[in-house]
Amino acid sequence: MPAGPLERAVIALGEVGRWTSEVVPVPIPAAVTRFNKAVLNKAVVHLGGHGWFVELEHAGRRSGQTYRVPLMAFDGGDVVTIALTYGPGVDWLANLRAAGGGRMHLRSELLSLGTPRDLPEEEGRSRMPQPPRALLPVLGCHDYVEIPVLTRVPFARW
Repeated sequence: MPAGPLERAVIALGEVGRWTSEVVPVPIPAAVTRFNKAVLNKAVVHLGGHGWFVELEHAGRRSGQTYRVPLMAFDGGDVVTIALTYGPGVDWLANLRAAGGGRMHLRSELLSLGTPRDLPEEEGRSRMPQPPRALLPVLGCHDYVEIPVLTRVPFARW
């Protein structure tokens, strides 16, 4: 069965040593992911702090380098919830987990964040406002995380 635009064919070595293939849904195709990371993020990061757009700061788990990425996050008071539109294998999430947290520019505040926790799809989607709540499953997004907010201070600058 050929992979559609929101699916990627995966070939793996099966349990009995035979090659098998399967179609695995991915929320956003890899080519779009690469373009966004290289080009679009540099422009969109300036939307951080406006509406649902945030700027997430995290440290590279190998390099220790500071990175800032634009995301859409939804404030729940003591946690922020993020739909993993690129799937659960994104670098920023692995970096946050390895470091035990990071920082986020959310509206007029700078949040110190703890370690992300995976959410069941129903719980994560229920935390989304409309229209994202209705659109995310159609776009193939089924993974969500919550990140505890440790502190909040007024945002001045990075």
